[in-house]
Amino acid sequence: MARRIRIHDRVRIGDRVRVRAALTALLLTALGTAGAPPAAHADGGRCAFPAENIEERPWALQRVLLDRVWQESHGGNVSVAVIDTGVDTAHPQLAGAVDAARGADFTDADGDHTTDTVGHGTKVAGIIAARPHDATGFVGLAPEATIVPIRQNDAEGSGSVATLAQAIDHAVGVGVDIINISQDSDAAPGEESELARAVNAALDADIVVIASVGNDGADGERRLTYPAAYEGVLAVAASDRNNERAPFSQSGDFVGIAAPGVDMVSTVPRGGHCVDSGTSFAAPYVAGVAALLRAAQPDWTAEQVVTHLKQTAERSQPGPDEDLGWGVVDPVRALTQDTSPPGPTPVPDPPAPAAPAPDVEPLDLGETHAERAERLGTFAILTATLLTAALAGTALIVRDYRHRNGLASMRSDRHKMGSPR
Repeated sequence: MARRIRIHDRVRIGDRVRVRAALTALLLTALGTAGAPPAAHADGGRCAFPAENIEERPWALQRVLLDRVWQESHGGNVSVAVIDTGVDTAHPQLAGAVDAARGADFTDADGDHTTDTVGHGTKVAGIIAARPHDATGFVGLAPEATIVPIRQNDAEGSGSVATLAQAIDHAVGVGVDIINISQDSDAAPGEESELARAVNAALDADIVVIASVGNDGADGERRLTYPAAYEGVLAVAASDRNNERAPFSQSGDFVGIAAPGVDMVSTVPRGGHCVDSGTSFAAPYVAGVAALLRAAQPDWTAEQVVTHLKQTAERSQPGPDEDLGWGVVDPVRALTQDTSPPGPTPVPDPPAPAAPAPDVEPLDLGETHAERAERLGTFAILTATLLTAALAGTALIVRDYRHRNGLASMRSDRHKMGSPR
């Protein structure tokens, strides 16, 4: 029996929905069963298709100097395969972004790869390449990149390891530059599986393969998810507004990088926008930056692109950790910092140089107890010596005085005795 693939469960946190970590873990456990179908609508059913436009610029874009990034690249001539639930082309911001002719549908559902009854794939595509529109502040990170829609899952959870492998093979066949996979297997496919073979074929074709790590991290357990855990795949975790791991984001030593994944605004079928959270929406954020970089550095290999994204990520320690990998992707640094071709792997940051000792005047703390005792002792000795000398001198003076007076008295007596009466 084919092993199922599941779209990452929706976890709403932040201002709209606040839940304790234990309840989140319980919810994820309940929703994360093998072959569980995606939610019928994004945002837990609160988002109808079409939806209202969100006018303001989302927080995940406010933190990026888009004008500076777009001075370097808009992602033109780069194609990104979105292997998901389909991508709706009726949305005004996606109508000119999708290359339907290169897409494919590996489901038995009604419609084709431009039909998205779930909304998941449409939101993933929007984060990557939604075109600017006057009605909203939302825009894709790479607004000139091309989306190749490949539907391999639907509202009935029809996707399997086999169809995911077929979708990857199709993306390789039509020559995409980047593959985004916001799905994962409920169990580890073997190294000889069709999924592993397809991933390796994509890597051999110099394609950047990006996959989300999953939303089962609230229970604190480390677990591998696939295809994110395959060597060579850029595994993306979700970060929050503070550049910390989102509570639901899976942790592990396979995590390569992180990106915003909390309260993410994006496009939904037939128009408008909704807000959702999950590593499913962190992965396309990285895919958008990768599209910008591939357009700016067309001679770089896929491996060099991945290395550079990791090397320029924002992190609080010199090297990677199990929560955020090499750090939170930084679009500005990725496009502007050290544009020489990187090596095959990122390297930890050098330790910060020790600060020179400050040049300060010596601090006078006054005499110590020992110094004071020595001073008083010396004073006492000198005083005693002076007193002794003074007494001795006085005694000599008195003795001389008495001696002189005694001689004078004897002379006077002799004089009196020898004189006539």
